[in-house]
Amino acid sequence: MMKSLLYSLCLGVTMWCLVSCNQELNIVGRLEKASPLVEEYADVQLPPNIASLNFLVKATDGQEGIVLTFGDIRLSAICKDGAMIPELDGWKALLANAKGNKIQVEHCVLTSEGWKAYQPFEIEVMQEEIDSYLAYRLIPPGYEMWNEMGIYQRNLENFEETTILNNTNSDRNCMNCHSFCMQNPEQMQLHLRAKHAGTLLINGGTITKLDTKTEQTISALVYPYWHPSGKYIAYSVNDTKQLFHTHHQNRIEVMDLASDVVVYDVEKNEVVTAPQLFNKEVFETFPSFSPDGKTLYYCASHQQKIPDDLEKLKYHLCAISFDPETRTFGDKVDTLYHAERMDKSVSFPRVSPDGKHLMFTLADYATFPIWHQEADLWMMDLQDGSTFALDALNSQSVESYHSWSSNSRWVVFSSRRMDGLYTRPYIVYVSADGTVGKPFLLPQSKGGFYEKCMNSYNIPELIKGKVDVNRHELIQQALSEEKKQVTSRI
Repeated sequence: MMKSLLYSLCLGVTMWCLVSCNQELNIVGRLEKASPLVEEYADVQLPPNIASLNFLVKATDGQEGIVLTFGDIRLSAICKDGAMIPELDGWKALLANAKGNKIQVEHCVLTSEGWKAYQPFEIEVMQEEIDSYLAYRLIPPGYEMWNEMGIYQRNLENFEETTILNNTNSDRNCMNCHSFCMQNPEQMQLHLRAKHAGTLLINGGTITKLDTKTEQTISALVYPYWHPSGKYIAYSVNDTKQLFHTHHQNRIEVMDLASDVVVYDVEKNEVVTAPQLFNKEVFETFPSFSPDGKTLYYCASHQQKIPDDLEKLKYHLCAISFDPETRTFGDKVDTLYHAERMDKSVSFPRVSPDGKHLMFTLADYATFPIWHQEADLWMMDLQDGSTFALDALNSQSVESYHSWSSNSRWVVFSSRRMDGLYTRPYIVYVSADGTVGKPFLLPQSKGGFYEKCMNSYNIPELIKGKVDVNRHELIQQALSEEKKQVTSRI
């Protein structure tokens, strides 16, 4: 008798847990209108390995729900803290079965008669996966609290976020410009500025701290981009100043008084360059290599009087050949996008790993568009040289800081579209012909996350796996004053 009672009790608890977890919604009727979620979520294309999408709403908890259906699989979620977030295991099973197909979405509201659904819409599950991790810097917006920041990584297949390095471990100095070689988490670099300054180079299991300021360069190494071989890193060197506007749509300007481009030889610990990249009459910055390693892209502008003529500063998109065997550059510089003719300014050129497309940021002027409200994302077809605005990605606020997946099918970028203040990471599918889909916000485990998050996501970089570095050794190197001095052949 006792065993039977206990069995019945356990079975009842188990069934209650299953119903609670599944949050089954029984739809009793339909509303003759489209869901307010359609604009944000209809026809979104998802990687088959992404964590549960957050369907964000502005509603009372429990008064709205979502039902996702593919074939015989039905998954439901009820609104909590402003979002309907499907349970992760059920979501994974749904995406695995719907891979290459579309999922039907029914947005429901609770009425006196029960759950009623708006007209259904669809989201698509693509065949191609996204790289499983995303690395980024978290920092408060502006420069009021710049001493609280860190480099973090997020497992995109679930909601796990871990610290790579936080400046609470390094006397609250500035850390920035994390970069990876071909999305490889085992080859990484990041800079430390001010106290304990230096560049941390992670190459396999080896961590090296570099002093990258040489007698021939105007600064320590700044904006990085790895050569696909892992043997080189292209950098700019910049004399950078900040300007704070009192009456301007762009509150902050980050501008260069001078800048050049160099290439660092990882094995020889030496920087090399060419006169075309090291010209006092020209500002050169934001270098990036082609996937075959034989072309170096960068941004260049004729020198201007700064800050008086800041709005005349227009950066072209340029390219020069590079021979990785001899570390030499070509004699000819190609101007791929003529900024002055278009009355615009290019920054952050990033080539897709398949070598077909180059994505860049376009602003009205200058070289640091993350503070420019007008900054948008553009694409260049490297096969025919055509350029076009990525209207599906752009908003009334800032779009910048973009990164390709290793298979060239996904891009992550930062946008201030939510509130004009904080940069948030968005993910979008890119087809083989360069057409982009509808972006979606990086999913989180709880509704209301971004409303409560007081940090911006800067430089989101897709990587193939977790950065599994010895954090104790990384912190020791960050605090160390022993640095390997970089040499130059300029």
